[in-house]
Amino acid sequence: QAQLVESGGGLVQPGGSLRLSCVASGFTLDNYAVTWFHQAPGKEREGVACITFDGRTDYADSAKGRFTISRDNGKNTVWLQMNALKPEDTGVYICATDSICGSGWLWSDFWGQGTQVTVSS
Repeated sequence: QAQLVESGGGLVQPGGSLRLSCVASGFTLDNYAVTWFHQAPGKEREGVACITFDGRTDYADSAKGRFTISRDNGKNTVWLQMNALKPEDTGVYICATDSICGSGWLWSDFWGQGTQVTVSS
């Protein structure tokens, strides 16, 4: 059964860091772009970072300079390193696959249940 499972979320203070993991099972990530989406309470889901099958990356303006997306196809895993976290980064982070970066949530092929990130003092 094809699944994506996110982990690594938690409670951190503003300015802190987290590293989120997205692990695929039942299929391989080799030929997929992977996007990390941020779902804040009461707000629309936003793609914050994406990495193509061949390692090219793209970031939302809010994430540039703070977040880094990476992948290891041998481990069937994608990570999101989140630094200099702000309270507005709070929410559920969901990884999803697509053919290319930038298509949006509705075009995702697979997605996980998400991991909660809370940034608060």
